Amino acid sequence: MNNETMTLLSACSKGGLATVCKIKATGALKQRLISFGLMKGVDVVMMECSPTKSTFEIKVGNLSLALRKEEAELIEVCNVR
Repeated sequence: MNNETMTLLSACSKGGLATVCKIKATGALKQRLISFGLMKGVDVVMMECSPTKSTFEIKVGNLSLALRKEEAELIEVCNVR
């Protein structure tokens, strides 16, 4: 995958590392994500996803965070590796 290509966090594979490029969430959800350290320029690791891809576990720094599919689809990532 081209490093400059943006994709949704929900499309990343288990074990994949990516850089947050854009958070399309607004209001309280955006503030909650930022409070957990999820912001533009931060690297995240896709740790696990449910068999139905309805929930995702990501690692942001030393913090593991669970996201619903609807939340993960609001986060665009690039430099997927």
